[in-house]
Amino acid sequence: MPPYDSESSDDEGEDYTETNVLLGYATQDAATGDAVSHLGGAPSWMDDKTAPAGDLAKCKVCHGLLSLLLELNGDLPDHFPGHDRRLYIWSCRRKTCRRKAGSVRGIRGVRIAQGAAIRAARGAKGETKAVKHEESPQPRIGESLFGVNNGGRTAAPANPFANPFSSSKSPNPFSSSQTAQVASPEETPDEASTTLPETFASKARLSSPPPSELPPRPHEPWPAASSFPAPYPLYHLDAEYETLDAPSAPHIPESARMDMDAEGSASGGAKEDKDVYESSLDKTFQKFADRIGENPEQVLRYEFKGKPLLYSDHDAIGKLLAHHSENAPSSNAKVTTVGSRAGAAVPPCQTCGAERVFEVQLTPHAITELEADEMSLDGMEWGTILLAVCSKDCKPSDVSEGEVGYVEEWVGVQWEEVASKK
Repeated sequence: MPPYDSESSDDEGEDYTETNVLLGYATQDAATGDAVSHLGGAPSWMDDKTAPAGDLAKCKVCHGLLSLLLELNGDLPDHFPGHDRRLYIWSCRRKTCRRKAGSVRGIRGVRIAQGAAIRAARGAKGETKAVKHEESPQPRIGESLFGVNNGGRTAAPANPFANPFSSSKSPNPFSSSQTAQVASPEETPDEASTTLPETFASKARLSSPPPSELPPRPHEPWPAASSFPAPYPLYHLDAEYETLDAPSAPHIPESARMDMDAEGSASGGAKEDKDVYESSLDKTFQKFADRIGENPEQVLRYEFKGKPLLYSDHDAIGKLLAHHSENAPSSNAKVTTVGSRAGAAVPPCQTCGAERVFEVQLTPHAITELEADEMSLDGMEWGTILLAVCSKDCKPSDVSEGEVGYVEEWVGVQWEEVASKK
């Protein structure tokens, strides 16, 4: 995929840094190499016979039908071999539902190939042994999701993170590849090479019959397409890694230093004014604005198990994730769930109980693109939408291996701050 071309990034010769965050850009050019991922439009399901439960299509506030904001091909073969994944973010368009929980919802679609869990466990054991050997550079997660062109970087041919919005022939997690359905013949576990706990687990699996799938849960069918509101315009997605200009040290003229020295104690009042100003400034929002401003046409930010960029630290979401975001003092902080040692954050997976991790967020320019054809000034009012997903990429308990299932995931919405009237 050719790198995204932005008119705002023509500066040559400037120093910059590249992060692990993949940025998505809206385009009407269908030649992105990814027929699945898109902003707006109507959803496409992972197969023709299985759709999510109908209640997932409804706003939890008014019970009206939602509109699709984002569909993303989320295959992550390095993390979840044998898994097909898709992510969906939906929103209610009614003004009366804004700023209320349940007006924005997230869905994760998953199909796990038969035997994938056993092969993954065997591979994990092999990786543990391989840790003692010389480590080689690991591909970044985004390279499989968005299919990014890394310029001078040399990508391994088997890199599952080759292109974030790549074609089905690519290992791109946003691609439509069907690698999950290819099952290799199972091998007999080597009991002599397993650890004691693994031996117990293996014996338990051999002596116990395979767990039977739960009977299908009755649920209402997904509504007909004609019953939904008119969809937002559809945009395909290009992607590239985020680049940031290298910070430059401010140059203070010598005369300014002399003036400051000459002021002496008279500068006390100015210092107090500066303190008052900084205390009233939302530094989290300023960081958000500055970071987005480096690549202003981005519509989404993607980094599996990464850190969200918060719009504010004053609202409930900001307070919840303050220590697990880009704004946290520690650069190693990550989004964690209730019960984790790092403290409370997003709730754990409702299906399997595993912790949830951050994966993707929508940014304000997505609103500009989605509402490009609307004349009304009364549009969407969110600053960012965050999606956190099951860290184990589990499937519904009533869905068999090889079949498609859909589960609801955690969505956090940070709304635009309403200026108080004096």
